[in-house]
Amino acid sequence: MSIALSSSDYFGVHRAPRWMPLAVATSSVLLGAALASVLGFSWISWGIFSAITFIIAAPIVTGMVEGRRRGVDSLARFLVLGAFIGALIPLTSVIWVVLSKGLPHLSVDLLSTSMKGVTGVHDNAALSGEGVVLGGIYHAIVGTLEITLLATVMSVPVGLLTAIYLVEYAKGGVLAKVITFFVDVMTGIPSIVAGLFAASFFAFATANPSERTGFVAAVALSVLMIPTVVRNAEEMLRIVPNELREAAYALGVRKWRTIMKVVIPTAISGIASGVTLAIARVIGETAPILVTAGFVTSINWNAFGGWMATLPTYIYYQLMTPTSPTAAAVSEGRAWSAALVLIVIVMVLNLAARLVAKVFAPKTSRS
Repeated sequence: MSIALSSSDYFGVHRAPRWMPLAVATSSVLLGAALASVLGFSWISWGIFSAITFIIAAPIVTGMVEGRRRGVDSLARFLVLGAFIGALIPLTSVIWVVLSKGLPHLSVDLLSTSMKGVTGVHDNAALSGEGVVLGGIYHAIVGTLEITLLATVMSVPVGLLTAIYLVEYAKGGVLAKVITFFVDVMTGIPSIVAGLFAASFFAFATANPSERTGFVAAVALSVLMIPTVVRNAEEMLRIVPNELREAAYALGVRKWRTIMKVVIPTAISGIASGVTLAIARVIGETAPILVTAGFVTSINWNAFGGWMATLPTYIYYQLMTPTSPTAAAVSEGRAWSAALVLIVIVMVLNLAARLVAKVFAPKTSRS
């Protein structure tokens, strides 16, 4: 004979009815609307008051029905969920704003042309409906990709080798402490200082105070990228189990080969993510690029000679100095489209990093 136990009798714990969370949420929304109305109703204040009320009320009700232990567990769960939603709101709002304002102005002509020869007359004609919008971001895309690629090529080997030395070879010595100290200092350097450093260094080396090229900009960005790469790679290498290293040493494998064949492949996923974060950190910089690479309206394929434009500097100039002050809406549309393209580039780089990590990660088999 079987005995059917209700949810309230299962293991002696009283279970809250399924409709209770929905009832608490509905009550929180109504109370949040009332509180928001007292202070001047707005959608933001309504959402904040409703969320706070639910996070406070739900654990209390759960604790009254199911006990103090489950009430505390409910509080922790809702706090984590609320923190996640709170972090997600700014991200989704930024993406929504950029999409809504940049997508209508995005076109093939915008992606395949530069601003060379475009004047305020063309923007005035486009705003009045007598012409089409001319000028694009092709030269800025080229400059962004070239400068970022050069900065990555310079930063990743230096940062990765530094992390390998700190984790695998340095044993807490004086040199390791000095390197760690300077990495921490470099992490907090303002971007404009990195730009001034690169500009002054190359001006001194070439005896030309006006020397501005894409390569100088890449050096400035590499100063900002290196500490990020070092810190992330160092943490990823430290979490590789020592048992893997010891197993390789027991088989007679040399240390450098163990690092190349065991340690780095095991940590490659985290290292790739760190490189992506470092790229995303610098790809949107404006101040160091203005100091080191300047700004042009035409395409420059040579990163070692002549000024170059990037998407951040393009956005800055389109917003601050529109091509036509009386037709600023046209320049603003170009700026939002450039911002959308910049976000897409970062997303593509993120996906590429994940693909690289998946390809080079050690293969695991299930028995």
